[in-house]
Amino acid sequence: MAKVVAGITTSVDGYIAGPGDGPGKGLGDGGERLHNWVFGGPWTYADQARGEATGEDAAWLADVTARVGAVVGGRWTYEAARHWGDENPWGLPFFIVTHRPQEQPEGGAFTFVSGVEAAVERALEAAGGKDVHVMGGAEIIRQALAAGIIDELTIIIAPVVLGGGKRLFEGFSQSLDLEHLGVRQSPFATFIDYRVNRS
Repeated sequence: MAKVVAGITTSVDGYIAGPGDGPGKGLGDGGERLHNWVFGGPWTYADQARGEATGEDAAWLADVTARVGAVVGGRWTYEAARHWGDENPWGLPFFIVTHRPQEQPEGGAFTFVSGVEAAVERALEAAGGKDVHVMGGAEIIRQALAAGIIDELTIIIAPVVLGGGKRLFEGFSQSLDLEHLGVRQSPFATFIDYRVNRS
C-alpha cells in the first residue's frame, strides 16, 4: 500500500536553513553544508559542477527514489530553488502547495495546488501505487504532520551547527508518537527513519 513519507535535512541545532534564505540561497547563509550529503562533499551556491551522493547517502537516495511515484513541495521551496530552472528535478509528478494556485506555471513540470491535504491526495492519485514524498520545506512538513497524513518521517541530521535560521518544528504544538524504523550514517549525515503512529 502506498505511503506518504516526508524527509528533510536539519542541522544538529534543528535548523533546516540558515539565516537569509531565499531565491538563489535556498538553504540560507552557510546552509549549503546541510546538503553536503547530496553532492558528495562541500559545495557552494556558485558551483556549476556538483558531485553526487556516495555510499550510504546514495543508498538512502536510491531507496527513496525507487519507492516514490510523486512529490509534494512548498511554494517557498519552489521559489527559493528558482523553480529548479523550470525543470522538474524528480522527473515525477510534482505538486507545489500554494495559496495562489491560479498562478499555474507553464510547461507542465509542476502543478500548483491549494492546501497540503489536497496536494497529497492528488499526488497519491498520480503516484501509480507508489509512495508520495513530502519534501518540504519545514512548513509543509509541519502542516502534513498536523493533518495526520504522514506515515513515515526521515530526519536527516547534518553534522553542523548553524546557530540561526528556520527551525524544523518552529511553532509546532502537537505531540507526535514516533516509532524508530532504522538509521543510516555517513560522514555527511545521519538518516533517522520513523513511523508516525496515529492514535
